[in-house]
Amino acid sequence: MKITIGCDHGGRRLKDAIVTHLNTRNAQVSDIGTYSDDSVDFPSYAEEVANQVNSGEADLGILCCGTGIGMSIAANKVAGIRAAVVSDCFSAQATREHNDSNILCLGERVVGEGLALRIVDTWLDATFGGERHARRLQMITAIELKNES
Repeated sequence: MKITIGCDHGGRRLKDAIVTHLNTRNAQVSDIGTYSDDSVDFPSYAEEVANQVNSGEADLGILCCGTGIGMSIAANKVAGIRAAVVSDCFSAQATREHNDSNILCLGERVVGEGLALRIVDTWLDATFGGERHARRLQMITAIELKNES
């Protein structure tokens, strides 16, 4: 499984911990940064991760910032992306099983490292449930297509 991961300055430490953890799971990880605590603009990182997932260059994406919220808003502007902010394991599982989320967004200031790694594992180990959920994903896609500019 290939996972692309990115962050802004508010999520760098969490991103680094997740990269280390993903390596222990033998995932192919593409870390697009940032690599320092210098202030950066999160939308650029969100867009890059979303584009890599959308193009198939990566299977899934993970984004980290202070809260996860800004990253999810920006990533969800890319058609075909279903980015979810998650701060508990139940939601991590549900967003994969019900919504087929393809980007996980985490807030370094919201969840601690230990919980974040459990969330990542739960999210990666869950699979889309299909059936009734597939109809709803088609409805989301229809909304995207209707609102393309």
